Amino acid sequence: MMKTKLFLSLSLVIMITCRQQAIGQQNTGAALTHESIIPETDSIFNKLVQIRRNFHENPELAGHEIRTQQVIRQYLLALGLEVETNIYGHGITGILKGGKKGKKIAWRADMDALPNDFPDKVEFASKVKGVQHGCGHDVHMAIALGIAEVLAKNKASLHGTVYFIFQPEEETFIGAKGMLDSGLLSRIKPDEIYGLHVTALPVGQIMVKSNEIFAYQRKIRITLKDELTNAQVNELTKKIRSQLSRAKTGSKPWEIQNIADPKTGLTNSNTIFKDYLIMDENFTAYHENGKRFLEAYLYETNPVNLKKIIPRIRQIITAGNYKKQLLSISCIQENPTVMNDKRLTDIAVKTLDHIYGKGFIANDYGQAPFFNDDFAYFQQKIPGVYFLLGGSDFAKGIIAMNHAPDFMVDEACIRTGVRSFLSLILERLKN
Repeated sequence: MMKTKLFLSLSLVIMITCRQQAIGQQNTGAALTHESIIPETDSIFNKLVQIRRNFHENPELAGHEIRTQQVIRQYLLALGLEVETNIYGHGITGILKGGKKGKKIAWRADMDALPNDFPDKVEFASKVKGVQHGCGHDVHMAIALGIAEVLAKNKASLHGTVYFIFQPEEETFIGAKGMLDSGLLSRIKPDEIYGLHVTALPVGQIMVKSNEIFAYQRKIRITLKDELTNAQVNELTKKIRSQLSRAKTGSKPWEIQNIADPKTGLTNSNTIFKDYLIMDENFTAYHENGKRFLEAYLYETNPVNLKKIIPRIRQIITAGNYKKQLLSISCIQENPTVMNDKRLTDIAVKTLDHIYGKGFIANDYGQAPFFNDDFAYFQQKIPGVYFLLGGSDFAKGIIAMNHAPDFMVDEACIRTGVRSFLSLILERLKN
């Protein structure tokens, strides 16, 4: 088990202490408005950047988010929120009760980092060898804390209740289900839930669509008698891949770096990232007990086609004269995909476009391959919306391509995220 520092840095302790002293000076006058959200966000922006960098320097893998939980707990307590940490793993929930009646809204932020040794070309690089926030969860936590701070300052005029769910173990796709299975919804009962993920879109841009955000991911296993040569296996897997795959003519939806391209990416109605099925370029092959196993991930945008995949693979194997060697075909992994509630998505887009100008929220016309998020488990229980937040500044060489070497984030996206979703939550609480 990785050793983790449990003590906060001196600067963070000072910040929290100062915040505790200010709790008694909360705004009890004019109600929070969309106009006042902007300066309030600006006033804490530099603090949020420092918090994000603190998380970035001290990343923790899924199941080990001990220090991260401590930092968040102290911050939320300093804001005057009720805090619960005994739900699942190192998760934490902050409860902010407004001074007026209203809805119950949940905001989710993931906490864990990735195991990798990619270059981390920032002054606040990870201090933990082999562990990095290479997916932007440090940014997600900073945004959630920023939203909580502004709302806490104005809670006397706030309608309803806001739950801040800081979820562990997202990268292993078990944290959300773990929190739900451990009784999270017996303690809090949100009407709606929201969350985001920073991605390679330009900084300042927010993108969303109803229904599926990502392609459906499946892992297929083919079990054969161990009678085929390596050449025969290579020929068979190539046939399966070529005959099963489909994509728009001339497109390459597996080139994930193009999701932000204005001509072919997700914000273009003619995007290459729709109506496709793509597979791993190479199958994983291994032998065991006289059997040969072939495994590969595939990504399908149309759920109707999912049931056709195994029969189609069987047809290809049979047509290749390997029917006698075939023992079984099975799907060994089929995580749910993020599924945005259509009604709430439409409301969110109209709300933010009305506040910040038509077109403020970009339309997403496709489904990104390779990525997914266990936020999907929350959406199975609570109507919710998951947004993609741009974190790239291509002119500066800052590209927020998750899980990739040289992943970097323009921290201005923290300001965009806090002010935008403060406005959305404010409106949803009242309606």
